[in-house]
Amino acid sequence: MPRIPNLSTTVGTMPSSVFSRLAHRIAAIKGERYPLHVGDTWMEPPVGARMEDLTVADHPGLHRYPPPTGHPPLLQALAAHRGVSVDRILVTLGATGAWHAVAGATLEPGEEVLVLAPYWPLFPGIVRSVGGRPVDVPFYDAAAFVPGSSRSAIPTPEEAVARAATHLTERTVALYLNSPSNPTGAVLPPAVLQALAQFARAHDLWIWADEVYELYSYGPDVVPISTFAPERTFSAFSFSKAHGLAGCRVGYVVTPDRPNMRGALRKMAMHASYAAPLPSQLAACAILEPTIGPPWVAHAKASYQAAGNAAADRLLLPRPQGGTFLFVDVSRGLLDHEEDPRRAYLDGRRPEGGVPRLHGEGRVHRRAVQAPHRRPLSTSRLRWPPSRRG
Repeated sequence: MPRIPNLSTTVGTMPSSVFSRLAHRIAAIKGERYPLHVGDTWMEPPVGARMEDLTVADHPGLHRYPPPTGHPPLLQALAAHRGVSVDRILVTLGATGAWHAVAGATLEPGEEVLVLAPYWPLFPGIVRSVGGRPVDVPFYDAAAFVPGSSRSAIPTPEEAVARAATHLTERTVALYLNSPSNPTGAVLPPAVLQALAQFARAHDLWIWADEVYELYSYGPDVVPISTFAPERTFSAFSFSKAHGLAGCRVGYVVTPDRPNMRGALRKMAMHASYAAPLPSQLAACAILEPTIGPPWVAHAKASYQAAGNAAADRLLLPRPQGGTFLFVDVSRGLLDHEEDPRRAYLDGRRPEGGVPRLHGEGRVHRRAVQAPHRRPLSTSRLRWPPSRRG
């Protein structure tokens, strides 16, 4: 039991930096830097859904508390958009707030969540914050992320189930997946999703479906896993990545088709943050208008796809299937040369000059390459194998 000056042991299990343990070193590098590790965008949100578009004259009570479950017009619009009843939707502080509410409502201390890896780096800390234990499930074929590879990263339905089953224990209560994937850019096909849904049903697991990139599939439309298991699936969505509202912190969760699910999540969300800001929810309402959100998404989707394809072609990788990331295994190119200054980042040393961030764990280091945050960044500056610098 912690006593002054000690703090909770739970905090000690959570990382202090979720995106890059090298960020403080890179911040000291002089010259132009390109942050390729954070899922944000260079584009402002659609006109009509920006903070400058909201006035008290148009929205009396703009600065008041909204209901903890969400602004009623937004709830109604989301229910119509998803084809579910209003009592299955909770508006949250982005998808991060959604997953904290889900974790707190479904996990007891020590219980486990299977996490298909690689994954969104904030997620394990959310599970740990409520006393749960995230369990990594190596899911995608690592060889598919090596430059020059033509292999598919996505397992077959049988392989997908086998990989999850290997990490199943009597403490497992949930399965977390993200499609389109941050950071791999993979989109799970219906056959794999159906197999995972059957696996979850057979072992009485909740399914936590992170679908914040659902609008950014560069092939067939994304099929939600809730199609196959609506009675056990929590699906989280966000206006951050999909519509450029990352700083506004507004998302939502659709609960399983069971009674009293939203009430449990509402308790967790209300005691953590009370409610998502009303101006942000009003912006989300505007985005759902057919003349405001969809045209912006169409432009953003084309931009992300073009950037991802160009970067993949330069780095000799398969093109991403969705999302805003290209996942690259750079370990072979940088670890082959002991004297290469860039290797210093992998070894924790500070070289003179430098390169953009490297992201990963252990000795296998990978990069997540997002669509450029500035227009002048050109994919012609990418190359493989990386040139040696003396």
